[in-house]
Amino acid sequence: MTSLLVIIVLVLLAVAIWQLTKIFDLTQVSSTSDNSQVANDDDNNVQGYLMFGFLAFIYIFTIYGVYTWGHLVLHTPASEHGALIDRLMNITWVLIFTVQAITQVLLHYFAFKYRGNKDKRALYFADNNKLEAIWSVIPAVVLAGLILYGLYAWTNIMFIDEDDDTVVIELYAQQFKWTARYAGEDNVLGKANVRLIEGINTLGVDLSDPYAQDDIVVSELHIPKGKKIHFKMRSQDVLHSAYFPYFRAQMNCVPGMVTEFAFTPIYTTSEYQALPYMVEKVANINAIRAKKSLELIAKGEPGLDPYTFDYLLLCNKICGASHYNMQMKVIVDTPEDYKKWLSEKTALVNEVKASKVVPATPDASLGKDSAVEKDTAAVGKDTAAVAKIAMK
Repeated sequence: MTSLLVIIVLVLLAVAIWQLTKIFDLTQVSSTSDNSQVANDDDNNVQGYLMFGFLAFIYIFTIYGVYTWGHLVLHTPASEHGALIDRLMNITWVLIFTVQAITQVLLHYFAFKYRGNKDKRALYFADNNKLEAIWSVIPAVVLAGLILYGLYAWTNIMFIDEDDDTVVIELYAQQFKWTARYAGEDNVLGKANVRLIEGINTLGVDLSDPYAQDDIVVSELHIPKGKKIHFKMRSQDVLHSAYFPYFRAQMNCVPGMVTEFAFTPIYTTSEYQALPYMVEKVANINAIRAKKSLELIAKGEPGLDPYTFDYLLLCNKICGASHYNMQMKVIVDTPEDYKKWLSEKTALVNEVKASKVVPATPDASLGKDSAVEKDTAAVGKDTAAVAKIAMK
């Protein structure tokens, strides 16, 4: 309601200013003002100085933004290839800001220097081969360098040697959750198809496939530190994107096909939580949450729980109404803890078999008294039903 009132006040204020401007124009009818709608020297001077003012605004806001929000960017990468990604990003940022600084200064300076003047005439050049060579060759060389370095980084990151000792995990995306399937001891995922989805087999795993006999399905992702994790990704419904921000990894999950990505974690969850920058960040977040909790408690509402850092798998595509909530907790364990955790999990085949076991019916072993009790209970239910109908 407050927002609506503010909007109404602003609209009325704008209308009032517009009306005052019209009244002012009417009072100037008899004056010698210039109404030709053609810019004169004074107009050009004003526009020239405004260009300098806008240039100052650009740089002041840029510096303010870096100072105010610079600490919110991702910090230390948690994967082996993360440093390469960050280096490529930093080089790109430096080039962009350098070029932006030079070109914006030149643009606004020349807009001021060559502003309109009735005593000056513009000089027309059909072309200038030297200038065209400069502004064509330099960007081409810089972009070629960026592209080649990007291809080098992409090749190093995306190359997955099938002979490497990796952990194979499938990430299954669906609105609006993630499910992980581990390849088990054979390190080979069994076949899967959406047409085979039934009951607790929500991933459509082909349970007749020999490679599927040791597959394990979980809703919380555990991965070992120092070992390459080979992710194979599927989507059940729409386009999703598996995004591991702290591991600098992202890959689209496309319905009807399998996409792949691999990375090697270099920090366990507890090690990353203990990094000085993360300790400071968590403390700042909890200070904000504590302040907010006091406000909520004062209103009689429950306070906020303290924040604890965890790696997360997010969806980086707008995949529907609950897209923001599509996430999975990722825990990086030591190799020993990972093996212990995985050994406690049950294979999907065994879970399906257990779900299909029908418990023996106790009717055959019931005595006479038990049968009478069952009949009495049934009569009681029928009587209650008749009473409800009569009340209606």
